[in-house]
Amino acid sequence: MNKLKKIFLVFVGFIAILLLSLYVLKLDYLIKAVRITYLNGHSTAFLEDYNYFDNRKILNSAKGQPWNFAQNGNQVKATQRLEKLHHEIGTVAFLIIKNDSIWHESYYDNYTKDSKSNSFSMAKSIVTACLGKAIKDRKINSLDQKVTDFFPEFNKGKTAQMTVGDLASMASGLNWDESYYSPFSITTRAYFDENINQLILGLKGIEASGKTYKYLSGNTQLLAMCIEKATEKSLADYVTESFWKPLGMENDALWQTDSENGMVKAYCCIASNARDFARFGKLYLQNGKWNGTQILDSTFVAKSITPRFNDSPQYGYGWWLSDFQNKKVFYMRGHLGQYVIVVPEDKLIIVRLGHHDIKSTKGSPHSDDFFIYLDETYKMLQLAKK
Repeated sequence: MNKLKKIFLVFVGFIAILLLSLYVLKLDYLIKAVRITYLNGHSTAFLEDYNYFDNRKILNSAKGQPWNFAQNGNQVKATQRLEKLHHEIGTVAFLIIKNDSIWHESYYDNYTKDSKSNSFSMAKSIVTACLGKAIKDRKINSLDQKVTDFFPEFNKGKTAQMTVGDLASMASGLNWDESYYSPFSITTRAYFDENINQLILGLKGIEASGKTYKYLSGNTQLLAMCIEKATEKSLADYVTESFWKPLGMENDALWQTDSENGMVKAYCCIASNARDFARFGKLYLQNGKWNGTQILDSTFVAKSITPRFNDSPQYGYGWWLSDFQNKKVFYMRGHLGQYVIVVPEDKLIIVRLGHHDIKSTKGSPHSDDFFIYLDETYKMLQLAKK
């Protein structure tokens, strides 16, 4: 019995020393990371993890605008290849909108049209839309306004010339480590830390801003901080009044924060559903106009879905860019394969939400599953014509 007691005391002492070391080394966020992620059986952030964080609410519209349904809606089922993929990598929602009407809609894993799911980095497109709205509202001068106008902490060295447009186009030159699976990366720390603003203000410039593309989540977080200062509103409230209500969102959304009533994790983590996420695709498909009202300036929308740098044609300002069958494609994209894909030429919007994706096996900046969703959607559309 005494031996068991000694073992227990040694174990307790070890845990105490480990916890103390984490606090001393300022790695105490790992405690939260282990509790939320690993103890729930995951190795990275997951679709339902918003339940374990504080959130700000994004309020729906009192006058919701339901999507129309195509006359032949859901008559064409998913192709065998697509259905197999849905089950293999854990799709929870798949939505095809054609000519402004729902043409196909499928849900899995007990998800429904109203189920919330983590947007992950699709939120970056929404934050960039907020930048466009703040410029239209004359709260921010232009894409060329300097970050130092909002945060003088960046007024020296390589960050002195950094603009809000550099942040939106992933050209800041900041020292951010975009690693989702390393427990020691700044991306992981930002996800679980309780003072994300302080973390962001500690970033340094290691490359000249405005010169080259490098995807960094810290860019979007800093952009969100600038927008909040410019508008004097929380970003969740600004999204509510600028987009969620005018676009007729049918459900409230939740935006994860670093603490209670704290700063939103702007680079990720809006919990919403496929139908409401799709409305951002529609807004940009319609060049910023909604029900006759110009919510975003059309020139801003056009710039957002055009590459800023010739050697990085896959990204504009907050939106991913590609082509398919010689047609222009732009899309929102999030960790684990969250997509809102828009093909303007065919007035087509595809939304996919799910647990996993398939990384690129051909060196493309676009994941393999992204092209499968396009391939199989067009096969389904062709079947409908027969």
